[in-house]
Amino acid sequence: MLMSTQTRGGMQKGSISKYRPFTPIVLPDRQWPSKMITTAPIWCSVDLRDGNQALPIPMSVEEKLEMFDLLVGIGFKEIEVGFPAASQTEFEFMRRLIEGDRVPDDVTIQVLVQAKEDLITRTFESLRGARKAIVHLYNSTSEQQRRIVFGLDKPAIVDIAVRGVRQVKELVATIPETAITFQYSPESFSLTELDFALEICEAVVDIWQPTPEHKIILNLPTTVEVSTPNIHADQIEWFCRHLRDRESAIISLHTHNDRGTAVASTEMGLLAGAERVEGTLFGNGERTGNVDIVTLALNMYSQGVDPCLDFENLPAIQQIYEKCTRLTVPMRQPYAGELVFTAFSGSHQDAINKGMAALEHSRSELWDVPYLPIDPKDIGRTYEAIIRINSQSGKGGVAYLMESEFGLQLPKAMHIEFGKVIKQLADVRGSEILSNELYTAFEQEYLLRGAPFKLVSFEGRTVLSASGNEALECVATIAVDTVIHEIRAKGNGPIDAFVRALNQHQLASFSLSNYSEHARRWRIHTGGRLYPVANAAGTLLWRSHGYQY
Repeated sequence: MLMSTQTRGGMQKGSISKYRPFTPIVLPDRQWPSKMITTAPIWCSVDLRDGNQALPIPMSVEEKLEMFDLLVGIGFKEIEVGFPAASQTEFEFMRRLIEGDRVPDDVTIQVLVQAKEDLITRTFESLRGARKAIVHLYNSTSEQQRRIVFGLDKPAIVDIAVRGVRQVKELVATIPETAITFQYSPESFSLTELDFALEICEAVVDIWQPTPEHKIILNLPTTVEVSTPNIHADQIEWFCRHLRDRESAIISLHTHNDRGTAVASTEMGLLAGAERVEGTLFGNGERTGNVDIVTLALNMYSQGVDPCLDFENLPAIQQIYEKCTRLTVPMRQPYAGELVFTAFSGSHQDAINKGMAALEHSRSELWDVPYLPIDPKDIGRTYEAIIRINSQSGKGGVAYLMESEFGLQLPKAMHIEFGKVIKQLADVRGSEILSNELYTAFEQEYLLRGAPFKLVSFEGRTVLSASGNEALECVATIAVDTVIHEIRAKGNGPIDAFVRALNQHQLASFSLSNYSEHARRWRIHTGGRLYPVANAAGTLLWRSHGYQY
């Protein structure tokens, strides 16, 4: 018999009956809101397992080896290298690591396995010869999983975990050369009743019998993010408070990003008593991903906490990550994105420009620049892309780029004047103005003008004045509305002499309103355009099309 189905799609309006809010945790004396993160947690990368399983094209063994070496170089001491019982590729990768002696002495490899007898046996086969390893056992515990997926009650779910840990404990004796740490995850902890999560974890602890010297890792995963970060923190604090023999356990976090708050949930979970974090580079993982360890670590760094991970050359790390995963780090990804240290807004550019100038003259080592929470150079980024120009930009940004890119410190009055020129250009173009285009506009506005005045040639030489003192005489050729004039005069420097020459020949009334000297940073631009250089004596020259001024 055919049965009709009712379409369930479409957002509800007004009173939402399709979804229910997550029930808050009763914890009126919660302590985590007043805590601070002062030390880095134990980091465990799951890029090679949780991250890899979420890729449209999983990494090859060679790509996994390259990623493993990258993670070691960054400083991870615990790396979940795979699920060796899941496939031959995973098993082969484990053997390559061990037989090739690719695991440093201070790095512990971690393997994931479900609480199933045949999978546990296969996992221990993959570990033979390893110096040390974490065996990560898991089974699902939430009411939703028990009811929909397994059709089992609570005692049956506890029995799965207990039988699994017993088997792991028995098999440890078969590989005496390997120091084994045991980790248990009540998968979908975020949706599991707290009292039941505690019950099953304590049942596991009772079998394993950890001590303060040989701790068990209890990993409490936010397998699916279903609540606000503060509720996650309450869950962690409640669990830490009620766990027996707390000193014999390491509480670990494994957050996913379904609500877009994995970083906040992890930070608050650390405040609530967790000591360990599992995550991935740039947040790769199922659905919206795992927690982004790069963001977490650099958040700590921005607060003066050493994350104990090295992201000093983040662009190089990103390049290897993108090569191995075939994923692209978004432009707005915290810290790593192409545009995260870039300002287009005029007011932002002005504040950054002033902040960088103030920092240059400050005696303090403290980083204090508006809109830039950390120094881009600390993670291998440059200052070149901090300010970029479009129609939203202002005079401060234009002035900053002219100085940082070309060493030209524009006078204040020119900030406004040249800023208008660039804004008009950006409005017409409707797109970003690149730095070489910025310089071209500067050339056309100030250096290559042929009317009403054009400097054809200029020569300066030292002479004696009437009083017997040294003076500088300029001999120049200028064109005024295409009429050529030869002018000369003496002064205390080339600029003073040139202004005097203009005024003595009554070509115009000129006065010097602003003068400054500064070190120059040069950018050579090709294509026959004007570019600044310096001669052997350090004298400034302007060269264009074979002419020297």
